[in-house]
Amino acid sequence: MEKFYAAYRGEKTIVGRSVLGNPVFALHCGHGYPVGIIQAGMHAREWIAAYLVMEQVRLGLRRGSAWFLPLTNPDGALLSACGIGSVTEEARRKFLLGANGGEDFSRWKANAAAVDLNVNFDARWGEGLYNVRFPAPANYVGPAPFSEPESRALRDFTLSVRPQYTISYHTMGGEIYWHFRQPFLRGLRDKRLASLLSSLTGYPLKEAAGSVGGYKDWCVRALKIPAFTVEVGEGEHPLGFAALDGILGHNLCSVRAFSARWSERRGCFPFF
Repeated sequence: MEKFYAAYRGEKTIVGRSVLGNPVFALHCGHGYPVGIIQAGMHAREWIAAYLVMEQVRLGLRRGSAWFLPLTNPDGALLSACGIGSVTEEARRKFLLGANGGEDFSRWKANAAAVDLNVNFDARWGEGLYNVRFPAPANYVGPAPFSEPESRALRDFTLSVRPQYTISYHTMGGEIYWHFRQPFLRGLRDKRLASLLSSLTGYPLKEAAGSVGGYKDWCVRALKIPAFTVEVGEGEHPLGFAALDGILGHNLCSVRAFSARWSERRGCFPFF
């Protein structure tokens, strides 16, 4: 990831640092309206989605612009892919081994504080069906909304950019989530845009009952913008490189086409 960031010739920035001090990178593509934020890798074991986002950066945008954040949970991704050896501090190693209940971190979702970042946002925080209140490989909401440096960095960066939409890549299932208690008119707008994204990926639309506290949820609630969670790939966690061709086949060109279609039909997507 650091080599990719260093080699990138366009506008780029470090939006924040993780629990262990690793950078969270953002790379800018395109120009003009609409402005999007595309992020992946919030769940550690879903690191394969970072490669999708990097390929989307290489492809670029024809119309519109976006900030791409390939890996918003760098500590967790290293932990899931490389194991406890990726953590050097002894006290942190002991804490993580205790939270995980063993040395196999391949299915780990959380950050290096054992907080699930995608339930750490202030959008009905702590009310999720599967939320837990203790450090764990998944679903721990943290001691408070935005308790984690990674979720705070993404919140602050999003507020500074003020995008027209966001897309969050997760694995897996081949489906798109878009709904979070929007009022009627905004719901019509958001579903229309979700349907466009669905047509470009081939993924059906879904509604996640009992899922709250995520980045998508916060964007819908706090910024009142359309926001989408796209679940890519099929198989069993963690998806490896064997799944990448299928993921790229469905998703590589989707952001480029989505942004261009929105830009071309700007008057057809009113904001309420």
